[in-house]
Amino acid sequence: MMTERHQLRAEKARRNQEAALAAFIEKKAEIDAMLARLQGLSDDHFDAHPDEINWGHVGTLEHYASLMKRITDSAFGEGEFAD
Repeated sequence: MMTERHQLRAEKARRNQEAALAAFIEKKAEIDAMLARLQGLSDDHFDAHPDEINWGHVGTLEHYASLMKRITDSAFGEGEFAD
């Protein structure tokens, strides 16, 4: 038999879990939108035209790649995040 105090704690825990789930889904949607935008930009060759490519474009992509590597290393437990 649950006391009123235990019922209140259980209700608070349930509301907290529901709030966490809603926040998780919101962040996932935010990430999905960013990934879709990046994929579109990549599909368009990062708005670069072949006859205008220079080392500055390479440096920009190198920078993007390094940022993304930090994310993928963290997500997959690789690189500096490896066990």
